[in-house]
Amino acid sequence: MKFSTKSRYALRLMAELARYAPGTTVPLKEISERQNLSLKYLEQIVTPLARIGLVKSERGSQGGYRLTKAPADYTAGEILRAIEGSVAPIPCLGSETNECPMSEQCFTLPFWSGLDDVINQYIDSVTLEQLARSLPSASDGCCGCNSKN
Repeated sequence: MKFSTKSRYALRLMAELARYAPGTTVPLKEISERQNLSLKYLEQIVTPLARIGLVKSERGSQGGYRLTKAPADYTAGEILRAIEGSVAPIPCLGSETNECPMSEQCFTLPFWSGLDDVINQYIDSVTLEQLARSLPSASDGCCGCNSKN
């Protein structure tokens, strides 16, 4: 399973916001520069995060974005789901009810369901506070790969 660039950047954006004192508003331009990410792309990423209330925007000369709760109260899972929607490894597990007409006789469904459980348990166990503590400087790259992707 691969997560999109938007998801990876969303985690970096949120971790950057978590570095600041509670209630501090940070301009996207500052995050863009610190993380060496496109400002235009960050603007697209922050929209769904704001829409569901994970971040709040402030207008004006002191404007920018801030977290709406403490970093320890966010999980990587809720951030990823805000960007990706379902993180299920196969489409038939992506909604509350399995609409697949073959689900009753699908012998691989238990495997995929187990993998889905493991993925969700892990991403829901990692907090934004943990991510922010291990966030490298912008010059180190996102994950040791020294790549913008």
